[in-house]
Amino acid sequence: MPMVMEDTDALLAFAAKDEAASKGPMGCVGYCMSGRYAVNAAARHPARVRAAASIYGTALVSDRPDSPHLAMQRTDARLYFGCAETDQYAPMEIIDKVRSEVEKNHVNAEVEIYPGTQHGFAFPQRPAYNKAAAERHWERLFTLFGGALS
Repeated sequence: MPMVMEDTDALLAFAAKDEAASKGPMGCVGYCMSGRYAVNAAARHPARVRAAASIYGTALVSDRPDSPHLAMQRTDARLYFGCAETDQYAPMEIIDKVRSEVEKNHVNAEVEIYPGTQHGFAFPQRPAYNKAAAERHWERLFTLFGGALS
């Protein structure tokens, strides 16, 4: 995680110097293992990253200090966790822990389970692709970013 966050720092520093880049709030989204990075980017850059989404994110709960379930408590950015109903990489007990931490700590987040889906449901090239869920996840992302970044 530290190297990814260092890369995130560099990307944000580069964007800050680019005249074509917006200086306003930004959002990020991560799928699978990058879901944890999106949440941590919001915690690391709370003034800049105002929305983050983790779509069937993995390793959302760990004993590390940068675990997303802890990092989400260090930001008031709007967070969204879109989770597959059946996911060997993010089993329901992990999702339940994330939801519990959101509620217990009053995190500005939503945890949504996509019924009848498996890990990878948003990518058409994957066997687990679910068109209805993929379309739903785009609706949710546009709503998240539209509300938090406007």
